[in-house]
Amino acid sequence: MVKEMSEQGISVSLSCETLEVSRSGFYAWQDRPQSQRDQDNVVLMEKIKTIHEDSRRTYGLPRIKKELSHLGHSCGKERIANLMKKAGISGLIKARFKPQTTDSNHALPVAERIFKTEDPVTHPIRANETWASDISYIHTDEGFLYLATFLDFCTRKVVGFSISDNMKTDLIIDALDMALGRQGLINPNLVAHSDRGSQYASGQYRLKLDELAIQISMSRKGNCWDNSFAESLFATLKKELVYRRRFRSKEEAKRAIFEYIEVWYNRRRLHSSIGYKTPIQFEESLAA
Repeated sequence: MVKEMSEQGISVSLSCETLEVSRSGFYAWQDRPQSQRDQDNVVLMEKIKTIHEDSRRTYGLPRIKKELSHLGHSCGKERIANLMKKAGISGLIKARFKPQTTDSNHALPVAERIFKTEDPVTHPIRANETWASDISYIHTDEGFLYLATFLDFCTRKVVGFSISDNMKTDLIIDALDMALGRQGLINPNLVAHSDRGSQYASGQYRLKLDELAIQISMSRKGNCWDNSFAESLFATLKKELVYRRRFRSKEEAKRAIFEYIEVWYNRRRLHSSIGYKTPIQFEESLAA
């Protein structure tokens, strides 16, 4: 602590007197060669700082530990936590996830619920078996943008998304077309799960799925957890991107969202639910 205080401009004499440490003892300690562990900690500290910066200052202890492991550094949580604390590094505070209930007050037909969050039997074990879709909004100085996504339940990959000034049915059709285009041949048993929003209950969307032989699945009325996987994606995106910056234009927001999903979320962000792999890595491991 004497050394830290001296680096802040506080005299060694005053620091030693305050902390009841002898000056000779301090200088003797300072002249001792650095231990191997201290040298290793210096290296680890730099690695931790780099990982945290590369994660856009979002990673906390679990993901930093995993990244260190990937780099060949096997360290205990307590050691990493102490180094993070010393460097003033912490992950984003994870607010409690609160899924939203969609307004389904419309007279359009709804589909039965095929995918069931509470029933592991219905959970996919391969890519392109079940896609979840949802719509959210992004505030900009020029007004709201609407984002529709299709998320693969198994790989957590955002397989398709679309951004528009409105939330008409074309928004989800465009996101679906992107998913179909990038994923190639589609599983004949593919399930498209969503809430009961009017866009998903529309004749245009249902006809599109029918033509492609994609099974449609919808959440129960008023049950906010039935589409929580898709909504959780938006909670993460807003925590890590949207709430941390101000979008002065819609074009700026579109570019940032594209970069977040394609560069960060799908390809670089480690997901705890898939063994701390990225969605692309996990998808490739399933195909191997």
